Amino acid sequence: MRIGEFAERAGVSPRALRYYEKQGLLAARREANGYREYQESDLRLVVEIRTLLAAGFTLADTRPFVDCLRAGHDSGAACPESVTVARRRLAAIDAEIRTLLERRAEISGQLARTCGGCTPHAADRPEPGPAPRPLPRAVLLPAPIPAAPGRAEGGARR
Repeated sequence: MRIGEFAERAGVSPRALRYYEKQGLLAARREANGYREYQESDLRLVVEIRTLLAAGFTLADTRPFVDCLRAGHDSGAACPESVTVARRRLAAIDAEIRTLLERRAEISGQLARTCGGCTPHAADRPEPGPAPRPLPRAVLLPAPIPAAPGRAEGGARR
């Protein structure tokens, strides 16, 4: 299918598709007239990319997931390289959470010191927003892939 129809079905702009192609994440075939031609299987790649981006991954982070799907796996998260990227992203999120908790404690302490010993009350906390939306199934990771006997987690021999 041509880029306009494909973009509409994928829920992205033609510009985004051209960018994904430029980054090597999509490989559109070309018709004799030079028009891009996408296959039905390319839709799954774009859905994977968009799902990962929505979950906070960078475009570069999506590459192992896309490569995993291209290799014929049912899930982009089924390959060790994808698991490595996901673990790295989780570590970054954990670091961000720690930083936010430290900032909160600092501001809470400042409030307690400057407000004559008052402490933050529940009313001082922001109103909770809507419950976070569950991540689409494409980014739910399988159980960690066990290392083969005699190999470290990254696949290198011990």
